[in-house]
Amino acid sequence: MGFEELLDQVGGFGPFQLRNVALLALPRLLLPLHFLLPIFLAAVPAHRCALPGTPANFSYQDVWLEAHLPREPDGTLSSCLRFARPQALLNTTLGGEGQSPEKPEGEPSTVSCSQGWEYDRSEFSSTIATEWDLVCEKKGLNKATSTFFFAGVLVGAVAFGYLSDRFGRRRLLLVAYVSTLVLGLASAASVSYLMFAITRTLTGSALAGFTIIVMPLELEWLDVEHRTVAGVLSSTFWTGGVMLLALVGYLIRDWRWLLLAVTLPCAPGILSLWWVPESARWLLTQGRVEEAHRYLLRCARLNGRPVGEDGLSQEALSKVAAGERTVGRPSYLDLFRTPRLRHISLCCMVVWFGVNFSYYGLSLDVSGLGLNVYQTQLLFGAVELPSKLLVYLSVRHAGRRLTQAGTLLGTALALGLRLLVSAETESWSTALAVMGKGFSEAAFTTAYLFTSELYPTVLRQTGMGLTALVGRLGGSLAPLAALLDGVWLPLPKLAYGGIALLAACTALLLPETRQAQLPETIQDVESKRALTSLQEEEMTMKQVQN
Repeated sequence: MGFEELLDQVGGFGPFQLRNVALLALPRLLLPLHFLLPIFLAAVPAHRCALPGTPANFSYQDVWLEAHLPREPDGTLSSCLRFARPQALLNTTLGGEGQSPEKPEGEPSTVSCSQGWEYDRSEFSSTIATEWDLVCEKKGLNKATSTFFFAGVLVGAVAFGYLSDRFGRRRLLLVAYVSTLVLGLASAASVSYLMFAITRTLTGSALAGFTIIVMPLELEWLDVEHRTVAGVLSSTFWTGGVMLLALVGYLIRDWRWLLLAVTLPCAPGILSLWWVPESARWLLTQGRVEEAHRYLLRCARLNGRPVGEDGLSQEALSKVAAGERTVGRPSYLDLFRTPRLRHISLCCMVVWFGVNFSYYGLSLDVSGLGLNVYQTQLLFGAVELPSKLLVYLSVRHAGRRLTQAGTLLGTALALGLRLLVSAETESWSTALAVMGKGFSEAAFTTAYLFTSELYPTVLRQTGMGLTALVGRLGGSLAPLAALLDGVWLPLPKLAYGGIALLAACTALLLPETRQAQLPETIQDVESKRALTSLQEEEMTMKQVQN
């Protein structure tokens, strides 16, 4: 008897599993609130150099500013430079200067904003850019906060992936909740940019626990038939978080209060863990038969399944555990020791890098679409709903592999076509950006489901940790890639689309997992390779005979 047979006895999909999905909805909801928070947290409002002696007469201000600020090539007043000496305009006496200075010969000299900046606070009352003047020469530091955050997620994915395979999913989920709450509050109370950068990086490490624990903890309690629908259903909570962020960002315009608002829900999340079950699959692989027996009985009771003592006796469970118990502790090296696992790991690393790089490249770039930041965020969240339906239908009929490759290809095509659209056709550019966002979200949803099914139970969290590590590397590089527009304007979109295309081709090299049982051990993964080869030989023989 294997675990799938045990799950059939206690119910592979019922009130127990639905309650589990509902309890694990909160971390899914919190993730986009933090991951996409820089859209509002690090927003850069319109700004200009702080100039002493600004006239109170608003009708005279425009002329006065033109005398103090140079113009950019597009005709707008500079945000980062000012004239070393005010310029005379049409014999107009400049207020506050005493007299009209003579117009210098040649190009007037300019200097940086030595006295700071003045910001347009009509849209944002406060952001980290306005708090610490992260503009002009320091705009790289503003982008770097997202990179630091995703670097923290990268490190956290490694730690949580390994530790949750060693100490259990539920216990590490508690660590993730508590750490996120404490570090999020510390970030909101930051008194300097350095403190903020450090605490946000550590917050990213804590949130990594959510990214790699929640999905496997759901899937390991589900039967084969219902894994797809539950996986897609749980991913809709991410979409809810994306849309909720637009509302919260609109209502709260101060970055400290905004960060506080998206952090405090961790408190009820900690309490909800009282009802979240540990993975019985994992417990059996660790030889913890009594605990697995207790959770399986609870599952049977909630699902209304009458289970006899013989079916769930500890002797029967001990036999299952003996066949599934791992020898030694999980290691990242185990992912590369055998041929099939090595092939899966390398391909998944490329796929996850492409999925994260393109998704966050699209998600964090909300400018140039003809909408304000709140409308764009809401639209980007709304388009994810039909993408979930696309994933649900596609993985059931076309399979995981083709769905993963197809959604990444759609992302690459949308980005490529956007490069060909002229700047004047704003509506087409917006439509293609929204389409690309939908495909990239579909690719993200498929990646979580697909990867969870590829790795065996004994290494599932370790495998998810490895792929999440590489994926977050892509996420951390995505904000920095946006700075490539200084080299060549289309270069960021070209980079996002090219990496997505590479990931789409790599996804075709992975094995299909549709209607397949979750592998429990490394031997299960490797035996599937031998079984597949045997089936191919049998099909070839039948074709020859016919």
